[in-house]
Amino acid sequence: MPLFLINARDKANSTELRLANRDAHLKWAGQFGDQIAMAGPVLSEDGQTMKGSTFVIAFDSLADAEAWAKEDPYAKAGLFETTEIIPFKWLIGDGPKGD
Repeated sequence: MPLFLINARDKANSTELRLANRDAHLKWAGQFGDQIAMAGPVLSEDGQTMKGSTFVIAFDSLADAEAWAKEDPYAKAGLFETTEIIPFKWLIGDGPKGD
């Protein structure tokens, strides 16, 4: 199954919105553990403040990845300023190589 890189960046001054939806986001994403090769928050320069989310995840198609990303509780809450979804090929490291 092909891999897709999903990079989502939060709107400015949205820390409270992120934190208010974090539990729902983690519960939702956890249901897809068999598809997720890597996921986690993007941090600001201080190494503490979350300012986005990144996933490397397997789907049959780009359309499937896009539909999945729209169901993220963060996306539904209006947290993200931008979301980029692009095909990804894992070449280096211990993660899955995908198709």
